[in-house]
Amino acid sequence: MSNNSNKVLVPEAKEGLNKFKMESAREVGVDLKQGYNGDLTAREAGSIGGNMVKKMVEAYEKGLE
Repeated sequence: MSNNSNKVLVPEAKEGLNKFKMESAREVGVDLKQGYNGDLTAREAGSIGGNMVKKMVEAYEKGLE
């Protein structure tokens, strides 16, 4: 039995999140493909996620101003 915690809570947001992920990958120079990306290194995957979090924090902080 699989315990997958990567559930989309807002299905309408899935397309936007995928677009955001692809943008972040381009910005950090990672060639992310639609579909399977199991050949990414941990460093590449981490740089994409880290860039996404950085941009989300920046957007939140701008909203506080």
